Amino acid sequence: MIESLLVANRGEIARRIIRTARRLGIRAIAVHSEADAGLPFVTEADEAVCVGPANPAQSYRNVEAILAAAKSTGAQAIHPGYGFLSENADFARTVEASGLIWVGPGADAITAMGDKINARNLMAAAGVPVAPGTTDPAADLDAAVVAAAEIGYPVMVKAAAGGGGMGMGVATEEAALRTEYDKVRSFAERMFGDGSVLIERYFPRVRHVEVQILGLADGRVIALGERECSVQRRNQKLVEESPSPAVSPELRERILAAAVRAGEAVGYRNAGTVECLLVPRQRDASGDGPASEEFYFLEMNTRLQVEHPVTELVYGVDLVEEQLRVAAGLAPTFDPDALAPRGHAIELRINAEDPKRFLPGPGVIKTWVEPTGEGVRVDSGYVEGNTVTPFYDSLMAKLIVNGATRAEAIERAKAAVAAFQLAGPKNNLPFFAELLENEEFLSGDYDTAIVTRMR
Repeated sequence: MIESLLVANRGEIARRIIRTARRLGIRAIAVHSEADAGLPFVTEADEAVCVGPANPAQSYRNVEAILAAAKSTGAQAIHPGYGFLSENADFARTVEASGLIWVGPGADAITAMGDKINARNLMAAAGVPVAPGTTDPAADLDAAVVAAAEIGYPVMVKAAAGGGGMGMGVATEEAALRTEYDKVRSFAERMFGDGSVLIERYFPRVRHVEVQILGLADGRVIALGERECSVQRRNQKLVEESPSPAVSPELRERILAAAVRAGEAVGYRNAGTVECLLVPRQRDASGDGPASEEFYFLEMNTRLQVEHPVTELVYGVDLVEEQLRVAAGLAPTFDPDALAPRGHAIELRINAEDPKRFLPGPGVIKTWVEPTGEGVRVDSGYVEGNTVTPFYDSLMAKLIVNGATRAEAIERAKAAVAAFQLAGPKNNLPFFAELLENEEFLSGDYDTAIVTRMR
């Protein structure tokens, strides 16, 4: 097993990785910015190195500083967490070229999945369903207009190099397409350094469902169930649950098999997520029974996801431990042929943001008392007295609950939200209290527009 691990990240995910590393007897090394010096992930690590000022470009994205920290501390491996450098193929290559172990998929897989057009084409060739759309970037506005006419409106205009819900626009007719194309292209050039744009069919009512995959050291790719991620604001997730209340046993078999094919198509190793759109279809001719649904590949996240804890609770595995074992060339702790889900889990992202408009609200944490009890887990990045700064993502903690049934998990979530004492920064706990009483959410028959309808 790996003996020393540098965690190239911050906040709750760094703290969570460090917790597993220390449980396994691995020396855990944190890197941090000047602004994060007092956070728990820094104080709980066996060793910590400051890698620069608050600006992420000068600290958490500073490759030279991170590699220097790895060298000075004698780190054997680097875990990138999520965000920052986690899906940077050049960083992965540099880590391995430096003689360190990269705890993640190979750089070639990251590269293959990093471009949405290339990823779509690879998935189509592997027999994974993809939505109608362009197979090459729309070179200019005229090409985008022609493509949209062939695909049929409404269409989604997407940055090929985008991710995290950024770089997207919807057009219901040509005039809107002309506006959205220029807007998305300009945004993509500014944010990702790549203005390539793809056009694909837009479905007004969809659910966002993803599959956790794990590429094992022996070359096999397995799926650890699906997660429902349809409670979103600005195309970014707020709530995740597993299993999805929308996925039937027949659909689950198909979507998990497709996710495994997706991983196999790029020789995937380590943890990753295949994200899909679940699209409702018409009821059968008789009008009886539930409407059938189809799914389409959306993208592959070549890293550990924020929402991985719901999979851990349903499958009884520690995904960070499995990541470390794959990176070390070891077999998993479980029998891949005997994996079976148990119960239901829900994750709520506790953010420092206004619960109505979801605008960031940083500040000093004056009160922080986490809920406890059966089926309650909190992965947090802060404690009382810490300051949530405006330099990074607003995520403060993840409140995860599980129960034997979805109904039991929801009741535990309600109690945990009510028991979570948090004062100082603005936070979205009031939103979750509202959501957990919402009839649409409680029914399980909701889609990605549920938050808009609540507002």
